[in-house]
Amino acid sequence: MIINIDSGSGFCFGVIKAIEKAEEELSHCNELNCLGDIVHNTEEVSRLSSLGLNVIDHQQMEEHSNKPLLIRAHGEPPDTYIRAEELNIRVIDATCPVVLKLQQRVKTGWLEMKQKEGQVVIFGKQGHAEVVGLAGQTDNQAIIVSSLDQLDQIDPTKPLRLFSQTTMGLDDFSELREQIKSLLEKNGQEDFKAYDTICRQVSNRRDELTEFALKNDVVIFVSGKKSSNGKVLFDHCKSVNPHTFFVSSAKEINPDWFKNVSSVGICGATSTPRWLMENIATQIRIFEENCS
Repeated sequence: MIINIDSGSGFCFGVIKAIEKAEEELSHCNELNCLGDIVHNTEEVSRLSSLGLNVIDHQQMEEHSNKPLLIRAHGEPPDTYIRAEELNIRVIDATCPVVLKLQQRVKTGWLEMKQKEGQVVIFGKQGHAEVVGLAGQTDNQAIIVSSLDQLDQIDPTKPLRLFSQTTMGLDDFSELREQIKSLLEKNGQEDFKAYDTICRQVSNRRDELTEFALKNDVVIFVSGKKSSNGKVLFDHCKSVNPHTFFVSSAKEINPDWFKNVSSVGICGATSTPRWLMENIATQIRIFEENCS
């Protein structure tokens, strides 16, 4: 049986940057706090925890005053930085450069819309860490929509600027953009601009995974259960190859999946570490040896 690990799967550069910053800091200290999981992958969070990385939430910041704090790749709203300064917390900012640029664009769009009594719409998932950070650039006045059936939140008579969470689907964004444009035009509002702010390292994964899923008899998709990107990409792989299985660790592998199979493909989300995919490949080889 041939086992293929997808070369394009694994951490995006934003997550790599955040983990490198955490490891660098931990190389000369015993402990570092991170605001939320550094990545939506339990196995990687556990590995970093063993090195001294502690996950805290916003409510716990006061308990950890005067200690360094890592801001993960998802980014944070302005209020977090203000609070950290008040608590004498040294911030190690690992916000993804793509997200950081998007935050700046959202803030610029919001300031423009304030002058025109307009509105900012963010296409994203309510409560997602990145979206919380983006909404914070607008004093939490942005309208968050994740689907077409939420467009009733929009005032079609007012100017509008549309942005997107970096990990949303391109096709979904395009459809939403056209629906909003049509809605405003019907109400005589022409002041509408949409900004495609979707990260191509994430969006291009669909096409790459289509080819990968088709060339393997069975696909093992590796991802943390909290990963939004992982769920989207797994669903896509499953639609291409029905023999696609979701796992978060090697212990979830079922040897029955590989009976009478010639090739197995292992792939994952942008929050999936390479070492975890390699561990799963090793486990599959053990099953194969035991069955032979």
